[in-house]
Amino acid sequence: MSFGKMNTFIDLISVERTKDSEGFGKSKDTILASVRAYKEDRHGNEKWANRATFSEATALFRFRKIPDVEVSTNMVIVCNDGRYEITNVEDVKGRGMYIEALAKKVVGSSG
Repeated sequence: MSFGKMNTFIDLISVERTKDSEGFGKSKDTILASVRAYKEDRHGNEKWANRATFSEATALFRFRKIPDVEVSTNMVIVCNDGRYEITNVEDVKGRGMYIEALAKKVVGSSG
């Protein structure tokens, strides 16, 4: 993966859900890292057809592994296109250099 393809700036955010004294839930976002990433939106090519098990994923993000940060499905990715919930995380080729995250775009409800 070259830096030429990694042209999307993302924030990797940890979401902590807590309850206040009255029992209402609220969430707190903590930015863990701001990095460059390769972003690929879902489309009808062969790679995305093979990812049918993750049909809810709408985008794929690849970025360099961040030291001391364990990327998990409890995190979200924010970029200029919006907010994405991570549905699957994988180490690319098991080398510990790049992380591939499949994510679903968060769309707010109208009403």
